[in-house]
Order: sequence, then C-alpha cells, then structure tokens
Amino acid sequence: MAVLAAPPGAARAADGAKRPAESRPVYSYDRAIRESVWVDIGLDGDGDGRNDRVAVDIIRPREAAEHGRRVPVIMDASPYYSCCGRGNESQKKTYDAQGNPLQFPLYYDNYFVPRGYAVVLVDLAGTNRSDGCVDIGGRSDIQSAKAVVDWLNGRARGYGSRTGTTAARAGWTTGAVGMIGKSYDGTVANGVAATGVKGLRTIVPIGAISSWYDYYFAKGAALYDGGPDGLANGIESPEARKHCQAVQRQLVEGAPRNGDWTPLWTERDYVRDAGKVRASVFAVHGMQDLNVRTKHFGQWWDALAAHGVERKVWLSQTGHVDPFDFRRDTWVATLHRWFDHYLLGYDNGIERAPMADVERAPDQWSTDRVWPPRGTRTVALHPAAGTLSTTPAPRGAGAAFTDDPKLSETDWAARIDQPTPDKAAFTTAPLSHDLRLSGSSTVRLTVTPSTTSAHLTAVLVDLGPAEIRNYGADGEGIRTLDDRTCWGSGTTTDTGCFKRTEADRSRVDRTVFSRGWADLGHYAGARGRALTPGKAYALTLDLAATDHVVPAGHRLGLILAGTDAGLLEPASTTPRLTVDLRSTSVRLPVAP
Repeated sequence: MAVLAAPPGAARAADGAKRPAESRPVYSYDRAIRESVWVDIGLDGDGDGRNDRVAVDIIRPREAAEHGRRVPVIMDASPYYSCCGRGNESQKKTYDAQGNPLQFPLYYDNYFVPRGYAVVLVDLAGTNRSDGCVDIGGRSDIQSAKAVVDWLNGRARGYGSRTGTTAARAGWTTGAVGMIGKSYDGTVANGVAATGVKGLRTIVPIGAISSWYDYYFAKGAALYDGGPDGLANGIESPEARKHCQAVQRQLVEGAPRNGDWTPLWTERDYVRDAGKVRASVFAVHGMQDLNVRTKHFGQWWDALAAHGVERKVWLSQTGHVDPFDFRRDTWVATLHRWFDHYLLGYDNGIERAPMADVERAPDQWSTDRVWPPRGTRTVALHPAAGTLSTTPAPRGAGAAFTDDPKLSETDWAARIDQPTPDKAAFTTAPLSHDLRLSGSSTVRLTVTPSTTSAHLTAVLVDLGPAEIRNYGADGEGIRTLDDRTCWGSGTTTDTGCFKRTEADRSRVDRTVFSRGWADLGHYAGARGRALTPGKAYALTLDLAATDHVVPAGHRLGLILAGTDAGLLEPASTTPRLTVDLRSTSVRLPVAP
C-alpha cells in the first residue's frame, strides 16, 4: 500500500516498528487547495457526440502538496449536491463567482483534510455541473464514480474545465480511495466496488441499495407507485432534462410496473458481482429503514461473506438515518480509525475489533466478534390455529383472510390477538428465555386465491412492552436540536458545525421488526402470470434482515396478510386468500 513516508500522527518505537496511532489535524483547513476537475467517463449518455465529463470538486491539504507528500482520498459520489442536499440539514455545494468550490457538504472535509486526506465530491452524470444523463444505478452512474477512481490512479483523463483541453492530473494522491455515502451515494459505492476497480481500498455504504429491483419491487409486488424514471426526473439537472429523453424512455420501458425482472434490473444488481469486490466494506443500516429496506443489507452482506470480503457492520434501531445523527461521537472516532487503517496503513487494530455493533434499545449497543454470531442456526416454526410452535399443523388445517388495502402492519399488530377478516395471526406462548434472531428469515406458504391477482405480506412481531426509537416519526428515530457541535476546522462558508440530535424514544406494547412482501403471480420466478382462482400456489417470502432479541416473557408473532398500506402497492384485485397451514412455516435465524 502506498502511504505517506511519514503519515501525520504516526509514531515509531525504538526498533522502528510503528505503534498504533491515528492521523492528527496538522494541516490547515482554511489554506487547503480547493479545485474542480472534469473527468472523462468514456460514455456519451446524452448523445451529443462527445464523451461525458463529470464534475469533481476537490479539497486537499496545501502543506502536503508544498512538501511533495501524496495523500489518500475520501470520495462521496452523489446525484444530490444541487437538487436536494446531503445530511440532516440538506447541505448543498456552493461556489464563488468564478465557480470555485466553497462549501463541501457534510463533515468529511472539515474533519479529515486537516488529518492528511483529500476529500473528493463527485456530481454523477446528468446532475449539477456534470454532462450526461442520470440512469439510476446503471452503467453511467457507476462509471461516473469509477472513472474518478481511475483518474486518481492515472488511468483516466481529467480536464481543468468542462469543455477545455487542458489536462488535469492527480499526482498529489497515493491513489488509495475510500468511498462513503448514505442512500444513493452508498449505493454507488456498492456498485463501484462490484466492478473490482483497482485503487478502491474500502467503502462505507450507509442505508444503501444492493439491487435496484429490490428497491422498487418485492418479488413482483410494487413497493412504490412510480419507477426509476420518476427519480431520474427529480434529480437530473435542467440541462440534462432537455437532452435525456431517450434515457428516460429506456428507464420506463426497461422497468415495467408489472414487477417482472428485465435486463435493466440485471445491470443494476450489484449482488451478483460481489465476487469482484476488492475493497473492505463497513456497512451501516437502520433496522427500521422503510425506504431502503434491510433486505439490501442482508443479501449484500451474505454475498460478501461468501466471497471472504473483509467487512464490518453497524445496525441501528433507526429508519433511514446517518450514524453521524444517531451515534455521532463514536461514529466519527470509528470512521477515523477505519480510514486511517485502510487508506493510510495504520496498524490501529480496527480490523480486529468486533465485527458488529447492534443497537438493542435507544443508545444502548452490543457487539459481536462476527455477525451473524457463530452458532446461529435456522429453526422452523409452524402456524396452527392461532399458535406458533415447532409442531406442524395437522393435515387440512387452514386460515383465511381478505386483502384490505387500507390497513397496514401497524393495524394488524394492534389486533393480533383478535380475529379479524384482514389477516391471519399466530403467536408463541410467552418465552421462557430470550430469543435472538440474527439474519434473514423466510416464510414458506401455500396459498389459494379467490381472484386472478394477489399481494402478500408477512411480518414478525415482538409482543411485549419496550422502549424503541420512534422510527415512524418524521425524524425516523432522531430528534434534531437547535444547538450545534463542530467537527474539525471550518471557514465562514463551510463551518463544520452541525445541529445536535438525540434519540426520539417511544414506549410501545409491540414491535414489528421484520417484514417481507410478494406478488403471488410471481410464484414461479422472474415473470408474473395471472392466477387461477381456486388453485393453490406455493411461494417463499423473504423477510428483511434484522438482529432482534425477543425477551423472556414476551411472545413472538407471525402475521400473514395482503397489502401492507403505505409500504406496498395493492394488487389489481382484492382477493380472499386461504393458507394451507400444514405446508406453511417460518424459518428463523436463531442465535445461540
């Protein structure tokens, strides 16, 4: 690994061996070099006859450059720098009258530039100051960021302006790159890592997508009332919107609302390329994230594990929230150690620390050496006449419900002990000891519909009192305060100071902690078909990954129902569904 000859803050023992250390804020922030480069991505997405260039805003320590010291790069590639902003306060990039960057959103620049890093913020193709078109996780999105990694390693062309011919070279960097970002930004990091690009040493995806199909559909059932074309229209620049109608048509035609898998989704499935990942991965996900569901984390994590990728995870009780806003002090310190190790080469032990941090209650965390914990095994429970146990239901046992698209998992869980026509519910007896579920569950069931279409939902519920983060509120588990804390150095245009947050707590009598959805018409795979009323169909629902402890004295519940209002779009009909309980089971990842 190429590093500084004497990284800032490095200490050496008398025998020359480097002691565990951390980079120190020895470089000035106000004197830092701030510049913009446009990188040729090798594609002509907007069809104007020339290769697209993406805008790259850079801030790096001036003193390192003056002394010929090369520095590593922390990179956040995003489509949101002009349309929507980043972070809890929706910060956008700002520029002076000459177009020079002033504000770099988030704290990465304020904290890490004084510690000997460059911070590079990339406008994805079709956004802000970049050429090209937004293609929602496709080739253009990924190449927008990969090309910058290549440029930082001398393999791609950069220019000092958007249309000029003056070359810009990255001789100031070691070529060691770490990508970070929440949501779309973290998704791009996953996608770039899945190309196996050299120079990308680590990624930190926060609440990130691993397969774009699973963002819009759950086994054929639509999770939103729109597709990727709607997102593209909302984030691309006004200039791109004029020239990218052909790409918009491709997004519409390639992503039909019937939930079928198409080549468009194959291109945007990063899980299938997990074997190419060279970078270490520090994943962060909210277990109650109902935007980017934890299915994305679970399948990505399992694929990385299968290929031996070095990895770490934080799982919080929040929704779609950045760890800077739910565990700020510990997060910045941990991220600092992570980047120091993988980008500067410090032997600080971060790779030997516990693999997983899991939030058990608001601001209460546990750790695991590996995740899921060693000894975790699959245990099958069977529903029967309102109960849930290890004993299969007798032959001929069944349960029936009628889809009510107005009701949600919250409504069902509130009446789990009451027979209602909209659900089938099953519960264990009160548990004699804690039950920890770590990983992804599945529900296998055989269902007979009364109509030609049907959507299904399965949820797991912890029945008992608890204090949780209020993930259903606007803050998705956090409350934003008025006072600020500062992280690193700042200027009048980029202060590095951010509003504090605290846990938004809620006392509850039950907690839905894992969910799965499906279109019954996709029982056979990638293409849906009309159902035959009165015919039985077998289907497996994949429940989102989680790590949840059902305490002793609580009960575990399983609810089967139709449309999950607010989280799943309804089917074209409103069926009555009969479940064959004998052939139905839920398979749980039970930790020791």
